[in-house]
Amino acid sequence: MKKVAIITGSTRGIGRSIALLLGQSGYQVIVNGTNNALIKQVIQEIHDAGGEGMGYSADVADPVQVTAMVDNVLNKYGRIDVLIHNAGNLHDQRCLHMTDEEWKSVLQVHLDGAFYTIQRVLPYMQNGGGDIILMTSSAGLTGSVGQVNYSAAKAGMLGMVWTLAAELKRYQIRVNAISPAALTDMTKPVIEHLREKYDRRNEPFPEYWRVGEADEVARFVTSLLAQSDERLTGEIFGVNGNRITRWQKPQPVFSEDSIEEFFATWYTQKEST
Repeated sequence: MKKVAIITGSTRGIGRSIALLLGQSGYQVIVNGTNNALIKQVIQEIHDAGGEGMGYSADVADPVQVTAMVDNVLNKYGRIDVLIHNAGNLHDQRCLHMTDEEWKSVLQVHLDGAFYTIQRVLPYMQNGGGDIILMTSSAGLTGSVGQVNYSAAKAGMLGMVWTLAAELKRYQIRVNAISPAALTDMTKPVIEHLREKYDRRNEPFPEYWRVGEADEVARFVTSLLAQSDERLTGEIFGVNGNRITRWQKPQPVFSEDSIEEFFATWYTQKEST
């Protein structure tokens, strides 16, 4: 029996690439988005390539719509094996000028959407195991100026991964996150703006912004799902083209210095970096 995979935000970019490749890899794919025309287009592409699946329009920031989507998938397929929360949005702004709505909108889609979808699918994974993959970002790992809402949402996902990986281990449910770097509809305007800026300055384009393709992220996701090791959980992977980064969970560095000695050491270390 084919495994069933729900992919939120899968009408464009990385989500679309994952949906197409999983469809070609034998999964029943549930394409999610809020644009019915784009949903139908991706489903048709999956079918044209010999795959199977269905589309469902739902705003993941709305728990009622998420519940209805999960119920609909269960009614049709009777199981859910994979959840990939890829849906996202951006409202970039410096903190001082960010509106309440810009803050809430990004947190609701990324972080609330992750909770709603995970919480709704868990009852149907507990008997046979499954995979949950969240899309985080380097913004959540290292911060990003002008993206306090996005950075907070993506950092929140790290806590979800580490907590749920431990919480769900006994059910053979793996929980991992991917920090992708790929040229998509969301990243392309930013990268083009930066490229023009560096061209004007006659400066080399930073290697950091030389990103891979969405299809390369999809190949990593497909390979991750194909691994059978139950210990492969609670991990954060960076994917940029063929370059894979494994991010380590923060570890404490203990000090027995006095407060004065502690800060004296801290300043010395900062000056040497």
